[in-house]
Amino acid sequence: MDTAFFITAKLIGGLLLLETWILIGLGVSLVSLLTQKRIIALFGISCTFVCIVVLSVFPIGNLVLAHFEATYPVKPEVEEVDGIIVLGGGGNVDVWDRWSLPELGEGADRYTAALELYRQHPKSIIVFTGGSGDLRNALNSNKSESSLAREFFLAQGIQPERLVLEASSRNTAENAKFTFKLVQPRQDMKWVLVTSAFHMPRAMRSFKTAGWRNLTAYPVDFRTGSFKSQSGWNFGQNLSNFNIVIREVVGQLVYSLTLR
Repeated sequence: MDTAFFITAKLIGGLLLLETWILIGLGVSLVSLLTQKRIIALFGISCTFVCIVVLSVFPIGNLVLAHFEATYPVKPEVEEVDGIIVLGGGGNVDVWDRWSLPELGEGADRYTAALELYRQHPKSIIVFTGGSGDLRNALNSNKSESSLAREFFLAQGIQPERLVLEASSRNTAENAKFTFKLVQPRQDMKWVLVTSAFHMPRAMRSFKTAGWRNLTAYPVDFRTGSFKSQSGWNFGQNLSNFNIVIREVVGQLVYSLTLR
């Protein structure tokens, strides 16, 4: 059931990407030109052109993304910490697999924030949760971000006994459920959850649903600045943030309906 949900979510996620619809618009326009339906072709090309220009100049997705990022306070004060839970997503598994170096990606703040918290609370443990989220590895994968995380944290001086790794989860709901089963936390233990700020609302929901208590959100990896400062010509970043918004909105809705 979980594998079917994972595969379905990935397929639907690909259809929700804005670049998928830009490609569809161009394809429809091309077919219309070849079949002499010029009005349809002109309409398709015009809509696609306007979409690309507007998205390149204005960070439209940031308006909603900033709302997600503001859900929990930045750098909350935590006096006692028994464990630091780090969600996967900040490491580049493909690069690491090829070059045997623990390469970090856009979400690298998840790793660095965990290190900072650990140094403030040296009696705590670091719990890293994350297997492979790629559709091509849905049924069997030799790649795991947890292996990358192990190499990274050990290289930073974290002792093996202070590091717990969960390598089977493929999405946020599985992060929460599998990690809870692995760690079996006592009700009186205090935990900090580290993940990207835009992802924190869905992550907190899943972890609470899985049974985690005394959990403090520690958002990192913020993606939005002011609307004015990020306006300009930045198609790649604006497209990425817009896709994040779509994924999180749909993800929160689906997780809410399926009680994940």
